[in-house]
Amino acid sequence: MLEIKGLKYQVSDDAGSELGILNDVSLDIGDHKLVVITGPNGGGKTTLAKAIMGLVQPTGGSIRWNGVDITHKNITERARLGISYGFQQPPRFKGLRVKDLLCLASGREDLATEEACQYLTKVGLCAHDYINREVDASLSGGEVKRIEIATILARKSGLMIFDEPEAGIDLWSFAKLTETFKAIHARREATLLIISHQERIINLADEIVMIEDGQVARHGPKEEIFPLILANTASGCSYLNEEGNKTC
Repeated sequence: MLEIKGLKYQVSDDAGSELGILNDVSLDIGDHKLVVITGPNGGGKTTLAKAIMGLVQPTGGSIRWNGVDITHKNITERARLGISYGFQQPPRFKGLRVKDLLCLASGREDLATEEACQYLTKVGLCAHDYINREVDASLSGGEVKRIEIATILARKSGLMIFDEPEAGIDLWSFAKLTETFKAIHARREATLLIISHQERIINLADEIVMIEDGQVARHGPKEEIFPLILANTASGCSYLNEEGNKTC
């Protein structure tokens, strides 16, 4: 279970004033849930994801994963506890084969080709075509993102965080990507936390978290929150408050 209590992240502007990027964010996310974080640009979504992974250090509050306080642990320590992060634009590695990357992710130099291929198959890639390819510019954005997911599976991550996975990929790759998320969730192997604005990804969610102005504006089941998102988008308002009134 992921437990976030009173999380804050403040930075100083050029004038020395404190700017609140995250303002007292509290969330409880249960095991094996698929949770989509959405909301206006600049609302704090990516900062929240980076704080969970340890890419930024919060200035207040706490984060616990499976009962362990990870608030001040570094990225390596969090990875060892089963937390992984998928970037908007995954890095490419000229000279490094897909199998090499899977071996590194799994922590096993002796990872059998057959097992490595199983991870590729799970993300919808033909293992025979990809296992010995270099992770370089010859791969499309969608291919690199699915290979990144395969490495997260090889890591046997219990918490998978993805920051706008739809960014920069074509419609065909996007369709394959949503199928991959759906399949991972169906196997109940991990908790998935996905930042996205895309309706097809939001529709996969068990729960939706709306982040605005560094705060949780809404958090609840997809059936409750998604109609509000659609209504607010149509009305030109950002979200409804707790009383159900429009806040524009």
